[in-house]
Amino acid sequence: MSQTAPYVELYVRSMLPDGAGSRQESVLDKLDELEREDEIAGYNVVVWGKQIAPESAAAGTEEGRYILNRVAEFKQWALSNNVSLESFYQRTDVDSEAADSPFEAMVLPVMGLAEYDGDELAHVAPCTDGETVHTIADRLERLEAGDPPALDQRAATPISSD
Repeated sequence: MSQTAPYVELYVRSMLPDGAGSRQESVLDKLDELEREDEIAGYNVVVWGKQIAPESAAAGTEEGRYILNRVAEFKQWALSNNVSLESFYQRTDVDSEAADSPFEAMVLPVMGLAEYDGDELAHVAPCTDGETVHTIADRLERLEAGDPPALDQRAATPISSD
């Protein structure tokens, strides 16, 4: 295990598609178990909606700014680690009778996991590394085993020269 146990934030949608509720419960059960076993220092659950429009009034609320700042932090982490979050945080055009014209919104994943080492973001799941998808379940299994994120393991793998 690392020198200090990581702290985890789990982001969940309030309105769930079919089948997602049991997956969320499973992840929450696993986080409870990891906390009991001191594999994580603790966790927090943040509820978010299906999407957020960066230019909307909701984005100007404390909660909206928090979500947009977190997603920006996740994207910076992905850029720094040469992975992608694009398939999980997609942009979409929204037509609304309440708005004068269509607007762009960011669709949020049903679940997202952010792992912190102190104040530093250490891992985001799900993410993709080339063709490999690193899921929340994968990361929880690695935490249970006391393993670093797979991305850290990739960076630690020596590159052979021919």
